[in-house]
Amino acid sequence: MQLSVEFPSVAYREGPDAITRLAKAIEDIGYDQLDIFDHVVMGFATADRPAPMYPPQMPILEALTTLAFAAAVTTRIGLGTEVLVLPQRQPVLVAKQMATLDILSGGRTRLGVGVGWQASEYDALEEDFADRGRRMDEAIDLLRTYWEDDHVDFDGEYYTSTAMAMEPKPPQSGRLPIWIGGNSPRALRRVGELGDGWMATAFIDMDQAREAVAEIHRHAEAASRDPASIGLQQMLDVPPRDEDGKAFYSDPDNVVRRAEMVKEMGFEWGSLNATAIFQSGARSVDAIIEKLGVLHDRLRAAVG
Repeated sequence: MQLSVEFPSVAYREGPDAITRLAKAIEDIGYDQLDIFDHVVMGFATADRPAPMYPPQMPILEALTTLAFAAAVTTRIGLGTEVLVLPQRQPVLVAKQMATLDILSGGRTRLGVGVGWQASEYDALEEDFADRGRRMDEAIDLLRTYWEDDHVDFDGEYYTSTAMAMEPKPPQSGRLPIWIGGNSPRALRRVGELGDGWMATAFIDMDQAREAVAEIHRHAEAASRDPASIGLQQMLDVPPRDEDGKAFYSDPDNVVRRAEMVKEMGFEWGSLNATAIFQSGARSVDAIIEKLGVLHDRLRAAVG
């Protein structure tokens, strides 16, 4: 099993050197991928909307800027997003940012994308929340067009580019991997039709996970795609929202059991949440590094 670490923005509190030290350590320990999640702003509860999923003042570093920083201090590890809320960003700019990141990292990037859930964030960025799914489908096509074509003519429902070019191309060209997050029926359809891989949230029910994978494969076959070409990654636990959730990473046995279950479900990637490791009691960058080292050794022994 390949192992990804979702990078903890909270590391910024110890300064840039701590972020450098943590990124290097994740690579040196032997993890395969460093991912970072994405929110630009978070909304407070108001009379018109409920409290958000996360505290509005939760520290979140900008995803692509942070990955560029990590690219400069690492040499081997994959770099990506888990996930970038693509429909609230201008896709031509994202195409340029990811192409540049792929060049500067030596072709180590992977773009994970999702539609998001926070309408107030879309409002703050002056993007439409209601049509975000349809816009993301089109944006994925537009990204690949800019990465692959020398002369871009794109006439979509939401995005248009007439007689344009983007250089330099990413080293991975139009095959810079785009993985898609989400567990909804529409997300599974999107993965099967458009995705290079699926970033799933944590499943507890094995049959439910296998049925979701089968649904992705059905959509892939209907789109004349090879289902075996679609990668599968699952979080080892959902982002913690209560004290029980925060305790998950405090016991390595919990993490190993979950990884074994995820592998048995047919997923070849498992994702560890380093912010949750911080919340479980590893309250400094050095403590996070130590915990990641222990977990890596246990996981490699159990799931490869």
